[in-house]
Amino acid sequence: MDPTDLLDALRGERDVEAAAEQTLRALLDIVSQALEDAELPNARALRAMLHLRPDDGYAGLYVLEQGAPTLTAPGEDGALLPSATVWALMRAEGVPVAVDVAMQTAQPRGGEAREVEWGGGFDVKASAHRLLQRQATHLYMLPLHAPGRLAGMLSVEAACLEAMGTPFVWPACADALERVAALAGPYLAALPPPASAPGGGASGDDRLRDDPLLPVVGDRMAPIVRVLRAFAGEEETLLVRGETGTGKSRLARWVHAHSARQSGPFEVLDLLAVPDETQLGELFGWRRGAFTGAVNDHAGAVARAERGTLFIDEIDKLSLRAQAGLLTLLEERRFRVMGDRGAPREADVRFVVGTNTDLAQAVREGRFREDLYYRINVLPVALPPLRERADEIPSWATFMLSRHHAEKRRDGAVNLTAEAGHILARHPWPGNLRELDNVMRRAYTFAAMDGGDTVTVEAQHATTAMGAGLTPRAAEGLVAALAAAADTLATRLASGDASVDGVDVPAAFSGLLLAAAIDTTGTRDEAFRLVGRGRLLDNRNHHKALKREAVRALELCHALREPPPPTLARLLETLGL
Repeated sequence: MDPTDLLDALRGERDVEAAAEQTLRALLDIVSQALEDAELPNARALRAMLHLRPDDGYAGLYVLEQGAPTLTAPGEDGALLPSATVWALMRAEGVPVAVDVAMQTAQPRGGEAREVEWGGGFDVKASAHRLLQRQATHLYMLPLHAPGRLAGMLSVEAACLEAMGTPFVWPACADALERVAALAGPYLAALPPPASAPGGGASGDDRLRDDPLLPVVGDRMAPIVRVLRAFAGEEETLLVRGETGTGKSRLARWVHAHSARQSGPFEVLDLLAVPDETQLGELFGWRRGAFTGAVNDHAGAVARAERGTLFIDEIDKLSLRAQAGLLTLLEERRFRVMGDRGAPREADVRFVVGTNTDLAQAVREGRFREDLYYRINVLPVALPPLRERADEIPSWATFMLSRHHAEKRRDGAVNLTAEAGHILARHPWPGNLRELDNVMRRAYTFAAMDGGDTVTVEAQHATTAMGAGLTPRAAEGLVAALAAAADTLATRLASGDASVDGVDVPAAFSGLLLAAAIDTTGTRDEAFRLVGRGRLLDNRNHHKALKREAVRALELCHALREPPPPTLARLLETLGL
């Protein structure tokens, strides 16, 4: 395709999929022409791919097979990802990279060929084998630039057994390929995903509909879910980054359910709830007598996840000592149970890790090992916050209401009015899906007070549940909100979703209330007076009480696998906890 024709075509497209198809077709045409000119026997261009991946993870993966009328969904043959493994090399060099698959060599444009350093824990031989199985003998990767940043890469796969060990045709068509990448980069990085097709399921993909683990997929999430579908077929570590409450655990479970390990166990190790000194034991397990307090054998998360998937959440909370142990596990696929003098055990586990922090920044600050970062940053995905997925909010709210209605075992139906949905969609949701779920539980309680077989959540219920209109004079609303919180906790405990064994819940609530009062008044003394506990000031016992109840509040957060609210976090910091 002539560059002018491509530019005109890109200007006419309104979404990234359509622009990707135009770009990838242009790449295949250029390579096909170069192969024809070179008169190489049995040589052909196979497929082209667009990898949209900002610094924090994949945002889209688009594939065009030679001769196909449209893009194909990634992951159909489970072997679309090995070409992504030279990302680190291409990013470091800043130039296109040619790969000879059989020779396992990579050659940056203008540089010398070298042994492939796939990086990130990929097995070079396994990746090469999988590429050859799909007839790809040569790859060419081009950086995709948006204004001021690297937005991803374009890749082309070709087949020619006779040309293995040669420069192939890349030098002859490199200039033309780079022109395409330069023209397309700003468009591919800026265009939105296609709008959802009528009836649900973004971009008309029926596989994204009616999924119990992922019941709502909006326009922003659709390309990310397709990337995850491709990643689900891989064995390499998946890194899921996103704000607290964005659904990292749900997506990890979804990936497991769509993987070859779906019949195996899915285990979760939430490091937010594990003290530093017991992290290695929770990860690898221990034998009786391994340390003081080890009165029984304990199977660690790795052993429990055997032949399945282990989701390690809040990976940034891993101590440096435990980081070293995890690195060894990922590199050698072996581990030793604490106190076990026998041979190390083999680990047949696929790892998914989650974080809500910038791990690269943690590496720069010395809080996270650089070698471990590169080992887990193999297949990175960043989940956008709920405020950037406003089209999903009414559907998620309806799903949550229906789930709560079923938990209550009520007769009749539950509905969310359009006006209530509009109000919810305009809220910023700093707590993301977790906050929305809590609000929906409160809104359900308010709506159920109206009576009737059908529970209809209307605008006023949603507004009240989000906290609007709750003043000291609105005693009924405040008591209802407290009752809703108690109802939510009781429901989670009854369903087995949480446990508060050993947690003094009343003291924990007192700690949360004191933290909020300190934040409001600015002083501890005034906060104690505000909540009716001024008598402790006379005996000067309020400091011990404050610390004790702040600890109880933190224990409750750990038990419920939720982060401390900002007011409590600030108090804990001032107390040195």
